[in-house]
Amino acid sequence: MAPLFVLLLLASSLTHGYAQLPPKTQSFISLLITQNGLDFVKDLLVDKAISSLISLQLPNIERTKKIPVVGDVHMGLSNITIYQIHVPSSHVKPGETGISVVASGVTCNLSMNWYYSYKRWIVDISDKGRAEVQVEGMEVGLTLGLENQEGSLKLKLKDCGSSVDDISIKLDGGASWLYQGIVDAFEGIIGSRVEKAIINRLTEGISRLGSYLGSLPKEVPVDDHTSLNVTFVNDVILTDSSIGFEANGLFIENNVSLPLPDLYHKVLPILCTNSSKMLGITLDEAVFNSGLAVYYDAKFMHWIVKQIPDQSLLNTAGWRLIVPQLYEKYPNHDMNLNITLSSPPVVEISNQKAGANIFADITIDVLEEDEVIPVACISLVIQGTGQVKINGNNLVGAIRLDDFTMTLKWSNIGNLRLNLIQPAVWTLVETVLLPYANAHLSKGLPLPIIRGFTLQNAEIILSTSRVAVCSDVAFAESNRHFFYFSE
Repeated sequence: MAPLFVLLLLASSLTHGYAQLPPKTQSFISLLITQNGLDFVKDLLVDKAISSLISLQLPNIERTKKIPVVGDVHMGLSNITIYQIHVPSSHVKPGETGISVVASGVTCNLSMNWYYSYKRWIVDISDKGRAEVQVEGMEVGLTLGLENQEGSLKLKLKDCGSSVDDISIKLDGGASWLYQGIVDAFEGIIGSRVEKAIINRLTEGISRLGSYLGSLPKEVPVDDHTSLNVTFVNDVILTDSSIGFEANGLFIENNVSLPLPDLYHKVLPILCTNSSKMLGITLDEAVFNSGLAVYYDAKFMHWIVKQIPDQSLLNTAGWRLIVPQLYEKYPNHDMNLNITLSSPPVVEISNQKAGANIFADITIDVLEEDEVIPVACISLVIQGTGQVKINGNNLVGAIRLDDFTMTLKWSNIGNLRLNLIQPAVWTLVETVLLPYANAHLSKGLPLPIIRGFTLQNAEIILSTSRVAVCSDVAFAESNRHFFYFSE
């Protein structure tokens, strides 16, 4: 993904909060790329641009120049090749009009073949050799426009230019008295050819980069059943030190168009404690609740338990003392526990705490020969505290049991003394229900980071209704096609 000069995806406030107008369209995931993040991407782009220019050949040059005493001299340069570029200084600066990138003090080294010929009376005179050229003091600048176009990012080159301060030509072979003539003849042309070659290559590269960004998927697969809707909404937010993006961010069922829940969207700044982090991703609690709702509607929150750590609880003998009427009616019968969530779980995030409420019905089934006999149903409201952390580019979690309340929903074996049943139910919740939930939470939610980039030294900040991930990033060469500037 995906990470968008590089990680471009969504928007909030990270190290520096800033005022925003109310959003035109609801968004529940946001990302902010800070100046440090932009510098990181700029360095990658500069490195890739340099590598794309090494071994680049420029068109041959031919000129005829009138030299005093000698007369008309035909000169030519061939096999003109850039073999080294050095960029001592570069910077990137976002602003209201776009994103500007400037490289200063650029040095470019070229090698080439040269030749000349002229006629002296009736004699044709010619010579050839090698030359080394150093183009110094170049400044290359470009301005990029970035906007949301129908849910995708559109990157375009708004301006691109370069200038050359000085050119040094060193000849190998030939007549030294012709040196100044060759310098005068080719100095300006070489400079303009180098400028044109760099601008053309940058233009091609930005076009490829723009095509790549525009083709980023609008859905991030979470598993075989669900995806995360990362369609861009609202305008890209450009400040003098950051770029921000917003996305829908809610779960959707694969291959099914589901109506989005009507959830109130709150714009709350979340501050990272470390202002040097490259980016911040903010997720509203509505993201998690939408996922739980999709899984609930798809009927994934229902399962039959046939094996548990304390297997004695799956035989009526294990309930002999706490529900004697069950044992009396079905002595030594095996049991199943039919667990169904009665409504989607609800995630609640507050300052420094993430919690969840789970609403479950546990139906006790007695097995008699080939018959499954439901005998009682207990409704639970489970309160848990969640732990949130980063694993790779995934936001993973775990939940532990804080407390629960239970009521008898119905019974075919008379009234149940819930206070006696509570310890057994607590054991079932801790050893069956929560481990099942944690097995899924440990797989994690993929954050919208473009493939090839990895979060590093991430920290998590919990605030009212939101989770913020504040992190640096690293780039893997496996995604090098993202930066291709040429075929």
